[in-house]
Amino acid sequence: MVTSKELYLHIKKVLSGNGIESPEFEAMCFSEHIFKKKLPDILISRDTVTREQVNYADSLLIRRCQGEPLQYLLGKWEFYGLEFYVGEGVLIPRQDTEILVDKALSLLAESTDKCLTVLDLCSGSGCIAVTVKTRFPQFNVTVVEISEKAIGYINKNAELHHAGIEVVNADVLEKSTAESFSDIDMILCNPPYLTEKDMDELQKEVKYEPELALFGGGDGLRFYRKIIPLWKMTLKKDGVMLFETGMGQTGAVGEIFEKNSFTDIEIWDDLCGIHRVVKGKNGGIG
Repeated sequence: MVTSKELYLHIKKVLSGNGIESPEFEAMCFSEHIFKKKLPDILISRDTVTREQVNYADSLLIRRCQGEPLQYLLGKWEFYGLEFYVGEGVLIPRQDTEILVDKALSLLAESTDKCLTVLDLCSGSGCIAVTVKTRFPQFNVTVVEISEKAIGYINKNAELHHAGIEVVNADVLEKSTAESFSDIDMILCNPPYLTEKDMDELQKEVKYEPELALFGGGDGLRFYRKIIPLWKMTLKKDGVMLFETGMGQTGAVGEIFEKNSFTDIEIWDDLCGIHRVVKGKNGGIG
């Protein structure tokens, strides 16, 4: 008979033997997912595992060793202290994006006595919008997302966290989409920003994520060039737009802001010291 500790050790051994970068961490994630207990409780438990649990663990290991992302296999992933449903067809929330949310929340905290309107473009799982809404339930928060698969995850995540956000299934690059909005206080966006070169060099796991959410054109800047002038007209005077960017892109995005008469441009680093988020304020000209 196999104990839960023995199954954990088996999972870790298989992951390590197949070149998984963090086998101990992933073995913990899989074990906690299978047993619905924290690892310390799993390791001290004398309970034997069921045949169904062994079979489930083996099926997860096969898929993981073939390259399927850990997050998809678990079905949920943490972002900004909250859990979000994820799976095939939606971008996995990443720690880099927490910097965008952190800066947005700091700015929004200055106006808690007002009823602000916030848009999240290219929303994906909805992690940005849902996090904002849970922190500031008094604000109006709307997401705009083209992928119907992603819309399904947005709705599930909004329901999970009791976040009353509005969900719009539309293309953010279409003029008609932008024209349906006005008087926006803040626009947040983590657009596709990988370059053609980046796409050619993707890690095996990332290839499982939707290209629609990754590829930003030859130089990765396609969405910034289109969104900034198109959605500027939806912002109030002094309304702000914040973007996540890829490595080495913040300067170019700042220049696009400047060309479109945005002011007070700021750049913030992620936890690795890489320029990651760019903010611009609508100057009201042009």
